[in-house]
Amino acid sequence: MIDLPGLPQKQYARDAKCPLDGVRVLDLSRVVAGNMVSLLLADFGAEVVKIETPEGDALRDWLVGGVAANWKVYARNKKSVCLNLRKTEAKDLLLKLVETAQVFIENFRPGTLEKMGLGPDVLHARNPKLVIVRVTGWGQTGPYKHKPGFGTLAEGMSGFAALNGFADREPVLPPNQLADCTAGTYGAFAVMTALRHVEVSGGIGQVIDLSLLEPLFTFMGPQAAGYKAGGKLRERTGSRSTTAAPRNVYRTKDDKWVSMSASTQAMTERLFRVIGRAELLDNPRYKTNAERVKHAAELDTIVGDFIGKMTQTENMAYFDKHEVTVGPVYDIAQFVQDPHVLAREIVAEYPDDEMGMIPMHGVVPKMSGTPGAIRRRAPHLGEHNREILCGLGLNDAEIQSLTEADVIYAGPQRKK
Repeated sequence: MIDLPGLPQKQYARDAKCPLDGVRVLDLSRVVAGNMVSLLLADFGAEVVKIETPEGDALRDWLVGGVAANWKVYARNKKSVCLNLRKTEAKDLLLKLVETAQVFIENFRPGTLEKMGLGPDVLHARNPKLVIVRVTGWGQTGPYKHKPGFGTLAEGMSGFAALNGFADREPVLPPNQLADCTAGTYGAFAVMTALRHVEVSGGIGQVIDLSLLEPLFTFMGPQAAGYKAGGKLRERTGSRSTTAAPRNVYRTKDDKWVSMSASTQAMTERLFRVIGRAELLDNPRYKTNAERVKHAAELDTIVGDFIGKMTQTENMAYFDKHEVTVGPVYDIAQFVQDPHVLAREIVAEYPDDEMGMIPMHGVVPKMSGTPGAIRRRAPHLGEHNREILCGLGLNDAEIQSLTEADVIYAGPQRKK
């Protein structure tokens, strides 16, 4: 386990008042996308109740160094109730919880919720104002709706992988859950839009059809328009841009890297001067952005030679002094120590029973009047059974009876 000292601890407050206080979210999803939706809501005060099966959310099994780091991050600020939804009594409990909730999240394949007797019509009969988020790989409609789908497939199909990497190598998938996190962010926005419709406009609940494919495609920007306009497929260009130059990553003297984006004429002119190549301003090959893009490889050599004579730290000091847009390419060990990261509390720590303190991203975005907060660690499986079910009117004897009947589950051992 790597020690990451010096991180801020100001963003957590167990009694913090947040803008979504009073909003209850029932989250039946597993893995990342649905958990990202509920994480964003939980960070700003929503009471997110993870409805888990006795096997628990699969994120609990994604171990890093023997620690369920993914679960600890994506399940922060949440509660866990463990229901065996194969039992009729468990479904009845879930429907009672639906009556108390504003949001319901699931990521079963299309039709599965209906087969369980928990389709949107059933849920809305119990709670007409309920906002239902249905997360799938491909959506609730279309010829691919019944295909299994993970973010990896969306990252390939959306066009992202085809543009990521270098022209002489294979397409490259992202090293993180890009499609899931993108969909989760859109999903949280959609929930807030739907809640406003209910609370402000007096509307009824609705179903949010959230696929992993479509949100990521929106991040591809004007690719379709550019293809129609130019008639050519865009090739992989590594870290170069097809719209502005110079733009790339450059190796420093100490075998580290810096990134640069001189994407305006004024910035390019400043760059040429500070690297001692003012004569390039009069060279027709580099005089305009359109010409610089055509000769980006030549420019990379010129800029790279200058950067390669200094260390990463020396490059940053030099270009910062001259106000040129250069930034360090960090690994995580460097990132968490950066003074700007520390000052902005971009990384926060929260007490953890396994790790002592666990570092994770802080609450995003920062809001002046209604900030979010990290209020609690990720829950143990079924940790909040009693708290939530007592809120439905059950007493301890009834909860014990349901536990013995395998309707609800709690304890240190998980069923596999």
